[in-house]
Amino acid sequence: MPRGKTAGKAPGKPARQLLFSEALRQQKHPSTADSPPPSHDTMSDDTQGASMDRILQEISAVGRKLEGMDTAMTALTAETRSMRLEIAGFQSQISGLDHRVAAVESQVVLQTDRDQELLYLRSKLTDLEDRSRRNNDRFLGFPEGIEGTDILSYLRDTLPKLADITFDPPSGISKSA
Repeated sequence: MPRGKTAGKAPGKPARQLLFSEALRQQKHPSTADSPPPSHDTMSDDTQGASMDRILQEISAVGRKLEGMDTAMTALTAETRSMRLEIAGFQSQISGLDHRVAAVESQVVLQTDRDQELLYLRSKLTDLEDRSRRNNDRFLGFPEGIEGTDILSYLRDTLPKLADITFDPPSGISKSA
């Protein structure tokens, strides 16, 4: 049963308005058994009736305003519930997005590590490819330019001494060549 309504009374009127209406009706038409003695006030019965009618109208206006406020409060309550549900949905979505962002961030870190490793491996590959293209031999420990102008005769004389071996030159290569 909606708030502010009474069972068995006129539909559409709140309980407050019905109570005030009953009280005013009893004051206008008192029963004979409980009626107070007629008053000898300076006001006439007509003036009292008119002021009571005006009070009744003002009370009815206040009752209508209270009904409007009650309706507005009901609408606000429903809207607040709706907003709570929407906020709960948003919180759920944000939580899901937070998990996805964390997963993406960890993948970015892994990808960065892979990129750095790939750059290192490419650099190493380039160096190895460049070295394999050269037909140069390196002899470490010899000062630069010690061979003079004839590298072949220097090596022919120096290598057998360093390795303590005898070396027979192949046919067709002369010592003075």
